Amino acid sequence: MAGAEIGESLAELRQTFRSGRTRSVAWRKAQLRAILKLFADNQDNIFQALHQDLGKHPVEAYRDEFGVVLKSANNALSCVEKWMAPKKGQIPLLFFPSKGEVLPEPLGLVLIFSSWNFPISLALDPFIGAISAGNTVVLKPSELAPACSSFLATTIPLYLDSKAIKVIEGGKDIAEKLLQQKWDKIFFTGSPRVGRIVMSAAAKHLTPVTLELGGKCPTILDSLSSPSDMKVAAKRIAGGKWGLCSGQACVGIDYVLVEDKFASTLIELLKKNINKFYGEDIKNLKNLSRIVNKKQFDRLCNLLDDPNVAASIIHGGSLDEKNLLIEPTILLNPPLDAEIMTEEIFGPLLPIITLNNIQESIEFIKSRPKPLAIYAFTKDETFKKQILTETSSGSVVFNDAIVQFASDTLPFGGVGQSGFGRYHGKYSFDTFSHEKAVLQRSFFPELEARYPPWNDFKMQFIRLGYSFDYLGLLLLMLGLKRT
Repeated sequence: MAGAEIGESLAELRQTFRSGRTRSVAWRKAQLRAILKLFADNQDNIFQALHQDLGKHPVEAYRDEFGVVLKSANNALSCVEKWMAPKKGQIPLLFFPSKGEVLPEPLGLVLIFSSWNFPISLALDPFIGAISAGNTVVLKPSELAPACSSFLATTIPLYLDSKAIKVIEGGKDIAEKLLQQKWDKIFFTGSPRVGRIVMSAAAKHLTPVTLELGGKCPTILDSLSSPSDMKVAAKRIAGGKWGLCSGQACVGIDYVLVEDKFASTLIELLKKNINKFYGEDIKNLKNLSRIVNKKQFDRLCNLLDDPNVAASIIHGGSLDEKNLLIEPTILLNPPLDAEIMTEEIFGPLLPIITLNNIQESIEFIKSRPKPLAIYAFTKDETFKKQILTETSSGSVVFNDAIVQFASDTLPFGGVGQSGFGRYHGKYSFDTFSHEKAVLQRSFFPELEARYPPWNDFKMQFIRLGYSFDYLGLLLLMLGLKRT
């Protein structure tokens, strides 16, 4: 698509927004129902596209993509009228008679960049927030998931308002052309490197940005006295590492911190879960997504090329270059200065770092960039409080992993290098809305103390007003309070 074509598309979208059509609750609900209809009609096509791009099993595709969008669309459809309603604001009695309210209004024309690892849900989940808020939208799917990108580009115009919503496909050149345009909001999911480019481009127009990035999400495994608790923890760690797109997930577990004396137990349990969930060797892998492309496959292989890292492999490590598969791999104490421990792994490699005391995990995490999530398996309430008060992360989950992403009642987003801004449920609506303050007053009475000429009485009046001392104001106006 040439720059002129992009300009024409954006002009049409701006005209649609100016017409006011997207502001009505009827339009918003119609688009949400259209998404639900699109999904009802195209479940097999969506599963096929996800398998073609990433090798996702239909159950994994439903859990992480299809179901996520259905849940979000249904939730928005049932709540959008309530979200749109003005919220009463409390106005100081000094301004009586008056009333105040906070009125959500759409931002205008928004741009959404989605990611390749969850190419359906990470495209349509924020998209649902944008249209619920009454915006016109350009969706730019990732070119690294071409089947899903093509599906979105060809199918969305058949169901949704094509004068208000457009899908623009393409690679880096199209992304650059889009970033040269003026937007009212940009929502980006991807790497910190590209996030900086997006933010820099947005700054030229003072465009607000939400960045959903990632980082190295740690898991803390405390001593669990019950063997059954340890088994559950190991199962959830295995699912949280390898179960989401073969570890290619921003919320996925990046590494585990555990006391040295519990490491062997954890490793054996993880091995059992790997064999049960995904198969015993590279030739018999099942239920595991493939690496998205050769470039990412080679990047992950390079992490293991370091001799000191390779020496730390205690399970897995086999590669199938033809099918872009990497066996679930466990590493014990790889060098902390190796790339596998300084950069986000984004693949099926799990370092386990042993500590003398689990309390050391807090300083370990604090000494590194703020992660998108911290997962901690512990029953120690004091330790939980320490984690919450002494570390910073986008979210914290105790005794499970990943499940916070599925909750529409909790905000999802990063902090620091893991991103900023938040979405999901009402938080998505808020991300794509401006909360406009509205205050209405009558012409009587007039507060003359607001205006010059100044004197001691007016100074005292203003002092009492800012203190909300209404009795003092009454006494002052009655001449019973000295100035």
